[in-house]
Amino acid sequence: MSILSRLNLRPHTFSAACRVHKNRTYSTQQHAFTDLDNAPIVQLVRRKLQERSKLQSETSEDRVSAEDVARIKKIKELEQLQHAWEEWTQVAKSLQETTPLLSDSDPAMRALAEEEHASLTQELSAMVETTFPRLLIPASSTAHMSALVELRSGVGGSESSLFLGEIMRMYLRVAGSYGWKASVLSRNETENGGIKDAILEVKGEGAYDILRWESGVHRVQRVPATEANGRVHTSTVSVMVLPTSEDSEPGKDEELFKMSDVRIEVMRARGAGGQHVNKTESAVRLVHDPTGITVSMQDERSQHQNKRRAFQVLRARLMDRKLEEEMAQRRAVRKNLVRSADRSEKVRTYNYAQDRVTDHRLGWSVMNLLSVMEGDALRDILQALEEKHGEEQLEELLTE
Repeated sequence: MSILSRLNLRPHTFSAACRVHKNRTYSTQQHAFTDLDNAPIVQLVRRKLQERSKLQSETSEDRVSAEDVARIKKIKELEQLQHAWEEWTQVAKSLQETTPLLSDSDPAMRALAEEEHASLTQELSAMVETTFPRLLIPASSTAHMSALVELRSGVGGSESSLFLGEIMRMYLRVAGSYGWKASVLSRNETENGGIKDAILEVKGEGAYDILRWESGVHRVQRVPATEANGRVHTSTVSVMVLPTSEDSEPGKDEELFKMSDVRIEVMRARGAGGQHVNKTESAVRLVHDPTGITVSMQDERSQHQNKRRAFQVLRARLMDRKLEEEMAQRRAVRKNLVRSADRSEKVRTYNYAQDRVTDHRLGWSVMNLLSVMEGDALRDILQALEEKHGEEQLEELLTE
């Protein structure tokens, strides 16, 4: 359902009855414009631009104070919305000038007026449905960030670890389809060929914003290869997507943590991995004392490389924690009752027997499981989740 439909705006069509009864035609079309002009999103645009005008009047001529700098920044942010409103005003004026001609005694003039009126109404509707929402929804503060994808096997034992490997390959494929560079930072394999846990790094602008909706519990329903009686088993894999930058920006680490709060431990690497395992103290473990967050890394051959990777993961987890806290604060201020996504919540089910993937947040299914696992249909799901997020943001703005 479109935003326009959810705002309860009536469709702007011309019925045969309206053409016969000229006075009713004038009234109906005037009412259609009133519906658009009184739409909640149009009222929100008016309020935002009134706020902009007030800021302009409060800004001093020398523009040197900190308050002036903050005002100028806000004024600049609303500049595109001001341009769009000027276009709206011009189109609305043309529409109002055309409306009386719908009752003209000349049939040819009426036909031209109806055509022009329909075109102008459609233009205003597009602005309500697309232009204003795009300009009102705040730009993402994480749009430039890459992502770390942490995968952990859950219930289901060996079947869960096998499915984790398939989920990991799914993300590697979808990352490639977006043109991002994806690599496996670490993984712990099991004896049966599965993976107990893994961390992927996905480098590319917008990677975090697109993949963040994958956080949560992914459930698989299928018959394991070792199942003699053909019974369907249910297993789970938990996914957490964290924001990260390729290189830490100067001053950013200090905002997230103090080095004095991080304990660094070195040890010998364990498990399969070649001659360097158990030969040198190359494995690194970081413990962030204030939060208790622990990061271990041993996949690289040198202690220096493992330490760098471990700090990258620590930054990502602390950044994610910071974003979650900021989101909770915004919702508390707005007294918003919409619950944020719970990362322990089941987000998607992969049913192999029915060749079906169901996303529980969207409430719809894809009847082509292979297409999702190959990444093609997953892109459609991710796009739908992003659009849903945009609609929720707009609803929050409209209820302010």
